Amino acid sequence: MDQRTIRAELEEYLKRNGITINQFSETSGVNSGTLSSIINGNRPISMLQLDRITAGMGLTEGRFYNIYVDECFNLPVLNWRRLRPLIYRSAELDKLDCIERVVGMMMDNLSYATALFDTAEDLFKQGNRKAAALLYESVAESEKYQHSERLALCQYRLFSIALCDDQEVNLRAAVQFESFVDRLDEMDQLDALKDLANIYSSLHRWDKVEKFAQEMGHKAEIQYKLKYGQSKKDENFKEATMPLFAFISYSHVLCSAVYGECREYDKALQYVSLYSEFSWIKEDSQEAHELVSKFNDWAEANTYLYKLMKGDFEILPDYVSYISQRKDEILPALFKILQAANWYRFNVDDILTRFAKEIVGYRERKGRVGIYTAQVTEDHYTHFMTELAYYFLIKGDYNTGIKYILEGLDSSATINSETCIIRCVCLFEEFRHVASVEAQREYQNLISEVRERNEKKTGFIVGYV
Repeated sequence: MDQRTIRAELEEYLKRNGITINQFSETSGVNSGTLSSIINGNRPISMLQLDRITAGMGLTEGRFYNIYVDECFNLPVLNWRRLRPLIYRSAELDKLDCIERVVGMMMDNLSYATALFDTAEDLFKQGNRKAAALLYESVAESEKYQHSERLALCQYRLFSIALCDDQEVNLRAAVQFESFVDRLDEMDQLDALKDLANIYSSLHRWDKVEKFAQEMGHKAEIQYKLKYGQSKKDENFKEATMPLFAFISYSHVLCSAVYGECREYDKALQYVSLYSEFSWIKEDSQEAHELVSKFNDWAEANTYLYKLMKGDFEILPDYVSYISQRKDEILPALFKILQAANWYRFNVDDILTRFAKEIVGYRERKGRVGIYTAQVTEDHYTHFMTELAYYFLIKGDYNTGIKYILEGLDSSATINSETCIIRCVCLFEEFRHVASVEAQREYQNLISEVRERNEKKTGFIVGYV
């Protein structure tokens, strides 16, 4: 049997239901002369007409899109003005299979790469990221042997789209994108380096965080001198997504965090001093003033933090007072307070009681929290749970400690954090003898979920105690 056509489907529908062209014209909103020409094969169908005909026949949106793809490519000449609306409508209806077919056939002719890239950028801005990814992947594949800026931008977008709650996926995305950063234009490089540093921070790859933070700061300083060091402003100078001084200062924020994680607190405090003084900046916009205030805020918080981590518990009341006014900072700060308490065997029960509601409510807050990306937020919560569990276990409050181990293991499995999974497993095994039968059963169920998830991903059986 010959492949069905939209024209044949429409003609059969009219005959089966005893409907005239004029009657269907009123139902569908398509001109009767146009319908007659379509049925007689004298004119192609536009995207708008196809949607109206489909609705007039009482069928689901996009019912004929796959047939429409075939008909578009059976014409003597490809018509981008017809294919472009098809891609947009397929994106709206999440019909990714249609987009994949269109893109696959279009890329037989590399001259369409620019049109597809521009469409991908538009879809990306609209939030249709899955659809955009198909176009970026196709354009990137067509230019994989070139060192083009467009190829690098495709890879940057694919990196951004790939980021999710799964740390293993994020690591792969970051590693794949790294080598393309230098091919981006100077301003896009700053954003890309910032994004890489942020994602490696959530992965606790501090060597990578320092590398990309320093590279971002160095490149931002060069651009700062180019922009403000010349007497006459370059009209073609591309503006960054935020004031250039902010990239320089944020590189210092990241480096202070790196040294803080390495327990080199004096060096961390040296970097804090670099983002607490802004007499040198040239920017004078409202955004610049707001960013200066934010950096000063971070400088104050991190001064408290690194002094605390050095064992100076006298500043703890001031630190707690500070974070109590800043809800987005409460959980990250509590994690560090707990970490210090566990190192120095210091009791912070009163602080945990004070912020009990915030702790309970934190996990219910999905996505970005304040300055923190969704990945960093979930990572904060997972590490907080494991530190909280350890705090109660060493205090001898075993039921509470076991409860938080299980919650930490559940959260670790959700984001596929191998580090946290291992820590939770080790903690539970160390204190298994004080765990209730019910807690042991829940633990085994969580371990089974972790094992199954890893087996599906790797094809190998992963053993946990």
